[in-house]
Amino acid sequence: MSKLRILYAATEINPFLQTTKVAEFLRMLPQGMQEMGMEIRIFVPRFGIINERKNRLHEVVRLSGINIAVGEEEKPLIIKVASIPNAKLQVYFIDNEDYFHRKSVLVDKNDKFHADNDERAIFFCKGVLETVKKLGWAPDIVHCNDWMTGLIPMYLKTTYKKDPIFKDAKSVFTIYNNEFSHKFEGDIIEKAKMLDIDDEMLAALKSADFGGFIKVGMEYADSVVKSDEDFSDNLNAMFSEYSQKRQIGQVSADENLLSSYYTLYNELAN
Repeated sequence: MSKLRILYAATEINPFLQTTKVAEFLRMLPQGMQEMGMEIRIFVPRFGIINERKNRLHEVVRLSGINIAVGEEEKPLIIKVASIPNAKLQVYFIDNEDYFHRKSVLVDKNDKFHADNDERAIFFCKGVLETVKKLGWAPDIVHCNDWMTGLIPMYLKTTYKKDPIFKDAKSVFTIYNNEFSHKFEGDIIEKAKMLDIDDEMLAALKSADFGGFIKVGMEYADSVVKSDEDFSDNLNAMFSEYSQKRQIGQVSADENLLSSYYTLYNELAN
């Protein structure tokens, strides 16, 4: 089999940040795939809680400087990189002063959900794809993890589908039990729009909540995977509704996990 190129997008990764199981999964799976001969790139948001000096993050000037539109506003994208100690893996951090410099992740010190987390997610999804374009690195598989990456599969099937970098890319969307009850404000559909996207494609976002992002990811991804966790009744209902339209898989967190993903990636790419 040819050497596949796998792009991982996620909310967090060890050892830079861990608040959920996503961080462990992202630390283990890409390294496993690299050891099995695949070429890897990893993208996460540069949340302000990540210590740049300690983790030796540095800006990549040639990749920075793109403006990313979120609704009417355009915000500058800054790209930083760091290496994972004891692994030959580089992590790209999507950064922007307005969205990612506060010293917290999704909630403030009073446990209040940041009102602009929807915009941060949109900026991240668009920023990942624009940076990969600038890298000139064409992925075979784009593996999206958690709600914050839920728009990437849709962007790949619309705005970016004719781009030479992404024309052959297939997407995997893994859903985790990181549900929240917050409702976003403002016109989330307008914020998320890009070229070749109409309101109907973003209809699931009308709910302006966690479920909206998950539904868009499930609708457009080539493969949907549930993480190995217990899910709420609400999420399970969503899965059963969507599994009537398409298959939702589950990869068990056991000794076969790496070989299961290796097989999945190769099946999708061929």
